[in-house]
Amino acid sequence: MSLYAKLQQRAAAGNPVRIGLIGAGKFGSMYLAQVPRTPGVHLVGIADLSPAAVRVNLARVGWGDDWSAERTRAATLDDAAKSGATHIGDDWRALVSHPAIDVIVECTGSPVHAVDHCLAAFANGKHVVNVTVEADAFCGPILARKAAEAGVVYSLAFGDQPALICDLVDWARTCGFPVVAAGRGHKWLPHFAQSTPDTVWGYYGLTPEQAERGGLNPKMFNSFLDGSKPSIESSAVSNATGLTVPSNGLLYPPASVEDIPYVTRPRSEGGVLERKGMVEVISSLETDGRKIPYDIRMGVWVTVQAETEYIKNCFEEYNAHTDPSGRYFTLYKRWHLIGLEVGMSVASVALRGEPTGVATGWNADVVATAKRDLKAGEMLDGEGGYTVWGKLLPAANSRAMGGLPLGLAHEVKLVRAVKQGQCLTWDDVAIDTSSNAYRVRREMEKLFGS
Repeated sequence: MSLYAKLQQRAAAGNPVRIGLIGAGKFGSMYLAQVPRTPGVHLVGIADLSPAAVRVNLARVGWGDDWSAERTRAATLDDAAKSGATHIGDDWRALVSHPAIDVIVECTGSPVHAVDHCLAAFANGKHVVNVTVEADAFCGPILARKAAEAGVVYSLAFGDQPALICDLVDWARTCGFPVVAAGRGHKWLPHFAQSTPDTVWGYYGLTPEQAERGGLNPKMFNSFLDGSKPSIESSAVSNATGLTVPSNGLLYPPASVEDIPYVTRPRSEGGVLERKGMVEVISSLETDGRKIPYDIRMGVWVTVQAETEYIKNCFEEYNAHTDPSGRYFTLYKRWHLIGLEVGMSVASVALRGEPTGVATGWNADVVATAKRDLKAGEMLDGEGGYTVWGKLLPAANSRAMGGLPLGLAHEVKLVRAVKQGQCLTWDDVAIDTSSNAYRVRREMEKLFGS
């Protein structure tokens, strides 16, 4: 039975999937825009540091007078659970511990806090859809293990590119195709790795005035531009699918959609891959900065191989666009709709007990890397900031060097100088060892390190 049919059944039975949302910023607001239009779900509560901002966002996304007056007047979570209304508050602990809630959607974008939220949700028997992929990148494998031990489901969020890539990989393997490569698109030139919030808009293609008008966060957008987010998302995909990662960071080969099956082949066959079965990110810019027509910048893709002459002939007979050998074919989605698609994860987790992407091992890591020469005593400012960007590496390489994960490189003091382009290590920083995020990361290194 389809997920939609299952949701309709839950609606007809008066037994909706009950949801708690932590964080109602841009991503969370996109999901909120779809909640009133989805049968069989009840958003019991929203926890956010600014409840007033949540109400503004609810009006912005379309809840309006018909919704905000009726659906957000519940004084308590208990009232909301009984009435079908939605409670808004700032107490995330009350949300994750409330017995009426089935699924927590973690949407804060803060990796350290996301770990706290996930662990508390597991302890209270809640499934988790984790939008904060930054947390998954540095400790997703152990979060998945702890969820399984608690008897709940932990999942990446559909709509975000990692879950969509995992879906394509699952399609390929379920159909019997070996996956040669999979990944996403990105606007990339090598010097973007040194971009800061001061330079992001020019590189990104917006004026500062346009960005201010839209209320866009320069640090967040810079995390996409400087390569941190593509590395984070590729790490999540690798850990969920078992696909390997490049030995010294993403290559960002430039290609149009039509050229993806050409470049995502092994080097021995004319492509860029070290081997078959890897993650990679396709650039929407040529190396000289020219924009590539019909790019995959906002999309996802998977390249598969025809292992027999018969399958190769089928590709040809059905006019599938392949590489010159006729054996490599790429399926793609050129767009992703981010928070508007999270309902797929919520329904899959709650109704089928299946994640839309989850780490099954520790294959990849994202290591904080200096954007410029850094001095002892400087404070790192994390993803998208002025000091570091995230480099995708095999987990074994990161483990061997004692690499500092990007997700834990925020508000951390350097204890010794680091040169531009150098990966940081635990020994380079004075870090808070009392946080859950640090503890589970170190636990993961011990569990998966061998």
